[in-house]
Amino acid sequence: MASRTPPVAPRSVSTPVDGGPGRAVPRATAAAPAGTDAAGTAPAGGAQGGADRPRRRLSVDERREQLIAVALQLFSLRPPEEVSIDDIAAAAGASRPLVYHYFPGKQALYEESLRRAGQELAGRFEEPAAGPLSERLYRVMGRYLDYVDSHGPGFAALLRGGSVAASPGTNAVIDQVRRAAHDQILLHLAVAEPSAGLRLTVRAWIANAEITSLEWLADRAVPREDLQLRLVQEFIASLTLTAAREPALAVELAGYFAEERPDGPTGRLVRELAGLFGVPGLADTVARLAAPPSA
Repeated sequence: MASRTPPVAPRSVSTPVDGGPGRAVPRATAAAPAGTDAAGTAPAGGAQGGADRPRRRLSVDERREQLIAVALQLFSLRPPEEVSIDDIAAAAGASRPLVYHYFPGKQALYEESLRRAGQELAGRFEEPAAGPLSERLYRVMGRYLDYVDSHGPGFAALLRGGSVAASPGTNAVIDQVRRAAHDQILLHLAVAEPSAGLRLTVRAWIANAEITSLEWLADRAVPREDLQLRLVQEFIASLTLTAAREPALAVELAGYFAEERPDGPTGRLVRELAGLFGVPGLADTVARLAAPPSA
């Protein structure tokens, strides 16, 4: 892939850090760790040292973490196929050979960056099991949409399967995030032995959340808060339909609804559905459909 020119032309200095004695190291203003300059080095006395104080060399672990952080930021802003090793090196204030010293290629760096991103995203599904179910899920989806919003292009390309950087390694990361989301939702439901139907409902909702949020990311035609509420209400509706077919789950559903509040996502959904019966003829039609079929 052809190298991309960074938005701001880097300055070169002859500081003997990572690049060897007297070797020019490009300096960039982005993604340097706290307490370091743009080249990823820090004054020996700490972050507030003067320019004439000796600089310390980043340790192996510090440099590796810096490269991952810089790469993740770039992959968040652009699809992975539009980010080159030269882009990463320039943003990290490092040389191209130095990046290859830590990672065999862009794919390896991308997969490691994605693993970090996946861990962060999976963690956003964690929520204390206290309070109404729909309100817990509303907070979870708020954090999920925060992530989608701030890591859009790169993550969207991967989820849509259109990235040339997709691989078994990257697909495994996404699968781990989906499993984490699935397990967290089941923890909130607190069903001792989830049925195959309930697990399918949860997985289908997670897939729907991915598709819906990515479509929203493309055009933002729906206000963010409306999307957040809609995703939660769609889960409650799907859960209710599953409970209608599973008597044991119906008992659990009664417990969920008993904790809900009128101004919460479930209460608002019930009012919206009840309002449909004000549509002329709809109530009679529903009553006819609900009647047992004649023998």
